[in-house]
Amino acid sequence: MEHGLGHHAGSPGPSAVRLVWIYPDLLSTYGDRGNLLVLARRARLRGLPVEIAEVNSDQQVPAGGDIYLLGGGEDLPQILAARRLRAGGGLSDAVNRGAVVFAVCAGYQIVGTEFGGVEGEPVPGLGLLDISSGRGERRGVGEITADVDPALGVQRLTGFENHQGVTRRGPSAKPLATVLTGVGNGDGTEGAYAGRVLGTYLHGPALVRNPSLADLLLTWVAGTLPPVDPRQEELVQTLRRDRLAAVGATAP
Repeated sequence: MEHGLGHHAGSPGPSAVRLVWIYPDLLSTYGDRGNLLVLARRARLRGLPVEIAEVNSDQQVPAGGDIYLLGGGEDLPQILAARRLRAGGGLSDAVNRGAVVFAVCAGYQIVGTEFGGVEGEPVPGLGLLDISSGRGERRGVGEITADVDPALGVQRLTGFENHQGVTRRGPSAKPLATVLTGVGNGDGTEGAYAGRVLGTYLHGPALVRNPSLADLLLTWVAGTLPPVDPRQEELVQTLRRDRLAAVGATAP
């Protein structure tokens, strides 16, 4: 696996897409590392070199990444992750210079302004996305499908959720999608985004189940992407069809 985030000014060929997997020692439930793997694969299928940095919670988050990924986690690891990310400042610095953030479940809550702690008490987040999260009455568990904001050009989402969070958006955050099946944010929407920061409750992993969402993130970094060879897409499209059919939905 590649490590380090060196710049490639003056080197031949396309610049590397620099992926940063944040705190896998704290935020890595439900196979969310698959999001990192599928981004790397879909970049390489298009001839884009990739650099990967996996940054544990005792390490400084590097400022030179292109896409930063946060996964899910339990209450105590989530609180510790938020505290260390606030203290370090590296992720906030990266967002300020235009980096992409893709955050899932606990990670989604962390990038907001606050979330519920072990006893439901408010815990400060990073304030990278104008959302706040707390504990809801019911737990969202199971398959979820949702139609994405048409402005993003992403196909219907399919995923798995397991959370008790209720997330409210402030005026500067847009809903990622409208729920068809499942709970999502708890108000009929799923996820949120603003600028190049995008969060969701979807596991699965989300980018494995939804390659067009992975491609959106890559487009934000590398511009217009050439299509992937259809022969390389057969397995992931079969997975999409199977998961959508399992809840009585179809790909639009």
